Amino acid sequence: MRILLLGSGGREHAIAWKIAKSSHLEKLFIAPGNAGTRLHGTNVDMSATDFSAIKAFVLAENVNMVIVGPEDPLVLGIHDFFLADAQLKSVPVIGPNKEAAQLEGSKDFAKAFMMRHNIPTAKYATFTKDTLEQGYKFLEGMKAPYVLKADGLAAGKGVLIPETLPEAKAELKSMLADAKFGDASSRVVIEQFLKGIECSVFVLTDGDSYKILPEAKDYKRIGEGDTGLNTGGMGAVSPVSFCDKTFMDKIENQIIIPTVKGLKSEGIVYKGFIFFGIINVKGEPYVIEYNCRMGDPETEVVMPRLKSDLIDLLEGVATNTLSECDIQFEERSACTIMMVSGGYPDAYQKGKVINGINSVTDSLVFHAGTSSDGPVVLSNGGRVLAVTSYGRNLEAALERSYASIEKISFDDAYFRTDIGFDVLSKKN
Repeated sequence: MRILLLGSGGREHAIAWKIAKSSHLEKLFIAPGNAGTRLHGTNVDMSATDFSAIKAFVLAENVNMVIVGPEDPLVLGIHDFFLADAQLKSVPVIGPNKEAAQLEGSKDFAKAFMMRHNIPTAKYATFTKDTLEQGYKFLEGMKAPYVLKADGLAAGKGVLIPETLPEAKAELKSMLADAKFGDASSRVVIEQFLKGIECSVFVLTDGDSYKILPEAKDYKRIGEGDTGLNTGGMGAVSPVSFCDKTFMDKIENQIIIPTVKGLKSEGIVYKGFIFFGIINVKGEPYVIEYNCRMGDPETEVVMPRLKSDLIDLLEGVATNTLSECDIQFEERSACTIMMVSGGYPDAYQKGKVINGINSVTDSLVFHAGTSSDGPVVLSNGGRVLAVTSYGRNLEAALERSYASIEKISFDDAYFRTDIGFDVLSKKN
């Protein structure tokens, strides 16, 4: 197959790495890709949201399948763009259509969908700048802390958790009246705060059947012990010790099945990955959020733990034969540690020369934010590298990743030294 993969981060490098292992692959293109993805295919200098350029490329290169990594092209309707074009409609797009992508593109849409299909989630209400006073009253009837979510996409920064009522009211005003997150916060969802431990569950679906991928847990805060500012993710582990069969059965029966069936019952076409952000509250699963694609950095541990041929599974999605596909997991644990630029998630510098990647032999190094200048690899983002390792248990995998990180260097690099701290156990 000739495949075009859209995106440029660690998620896309991990997917490219996995696809490249398939005997079905003839040629892999990554647009725009990064310095790591070029090891597995051909990078194409093309934006993942330039649909006209993507069309021209797909036709010129006889591309047989398009895999969408990030959320923006999906929310903007790339799947619909292909279906509406006579020259493109026979080329399968792995990723939901624009309506289905609202599960991630609109928090209000997602919450209303969950309510309609009795999917467990936190109580909520949605407000605009015209109903700001009602939002204040809603907050007054809740207990601290408070959860405020920008309705639209806000690059992972649109969720605030104020600790006091005055702070919550000030943030609500900032989001609605002062457009703190631009159009993304023209509507704000206020949620009940749920206390528990989180995990990420991933499903691949053809709209009728589904396959559950290895679960993971990621770490969003910049500081040790989950402190400080939120980031795009500082690391991830898989499997997750508290996601035993009992808990996973609850997730499947109470959340996954009602979601897939609910989408179909509403006539919403969904072909691709569904990310379920789950919180475990005293043994019961609740949905925090949906994403309409794989998570990052979770993909960097999920793909290494997927033993099955990824192209086989994706062809199952494209042809509505996913139920006939086999899925197998790697029994070993996997962990990924993110190396980030100093200053991230606030201001940081790009263009730092990265040394030592080729000296790493015991781990996988996925590029998250890199560019190349000939053979030289440069930092090109806040999150720069994801160092992923296998181990007989989580402790062994973490030890291997941290040992590999010691071989890599770039100016002002930073990483957390406590990834997995909350799920480490003898069961891993």
